[in-house]
Amino acid sequence: MGIVDADWTEDVLTGFSRTRLGTATLVRPNDQPDAPKSAVLHVHGYNDYFFQTHLANAFVDSGRVFYAVDLARAGRSLLAGDIPHYMADVAEQGDGIDAAVRAIADLHPGLPIVVHGHSTGGLTSAIWAADRGHPALAGVILDSPLFGKRYGPLQRAGSHALPVLSTLRPRGVVSHGPSVYATHQHVSGGGRWDFDVTWKRPHGLPARVAWANAVRVAEARIARGLGLSVPVLVARSDSSGPDVASNPLLDSQDTVLDVAHIALMAPLLGERVTELVVPGGVHELSLSRDEPRAYYFQGVFEWLDSVAA
Repeated sequence: MGIVDADWTEDVLTGFSRTRLGTATLVRPNDQPDAPKSAVLHVHGYNDYFFQTHLANAFVDSGRVFYAVDLARAGRSLLAGDIPHYMADVAEQGDGIDAAVRAIADLHPGLPIVVHGHSTGGLTSAIWAADRGHPALAGVILDSPLFGKRYGPLQRAGSHALPVLSTLRPRGVVSHGPSVYATHQHVSGGGRWDFDVTWKRPHGLPARVAWANAVRVAEARIARGLGLSVPVLVARSDSSGPDVASNPLLDSQDTVLDVAHIALMAPLLGERVTELVVPGGVHELSLSRDEPRAYYFQGVFEWLDSVAA
């Protein structure tokens, strides 16, 4: 059975449907444009899954069909016995991105496709586009890609041992602690977003040795120059800050990544890179306050009109 005839079932989000793609899950809104300009695939980050209905609505309202993928061992795709978000190579996540893009291309023949990746999803989307890509791929949007995680001195020192540790103890934990960022975002913590806290955990998710090494290897590849041929939009906040409850700017800074490092790495992705700096944006720019969120969407749609109208 092909994806066109796939069994789309009711999703946990009202007004959305989903279907299984091997180890991944493809999600879409039931209402899509009749004559779309392009298709957008959203790829989530670490300790994350697709729940951002407002993101889907924004793309649909702009005339694009929207899809999101929950990758293997994440969100809707999480199976009993899985270590959430575990990977030993970013190519493992690339499998899910590849399956989703091929499915969208089958559903919408001839329509340009743009991948919208956040954080770890941005990093893996960039590597996927370089290694595999697709004839319909028209561009990549990276929302705060994982190019500069804010590690402490001990974690930075320990990163040199990751290649050896990933062989000896791949499932060992390199860091674990509550995510003040996720806690602050959730409605239970006074935030503006509601999500399943078993799929996006405010108390945090252990980062495994294999995962950390896979990220290190992928970042090193980009540092050498990735050579992407498609247009790339790299978006980030204008500042970074500590992920602690006492930070008065929790709602207007990236408290997960070092935005200066994102700025340093962005030009290394390819020759057609555009940078979008969002004043007052948080780590996931589409989850920012109203004003920076609107600024982000405006920048994204203007860029999309220039590459995949």
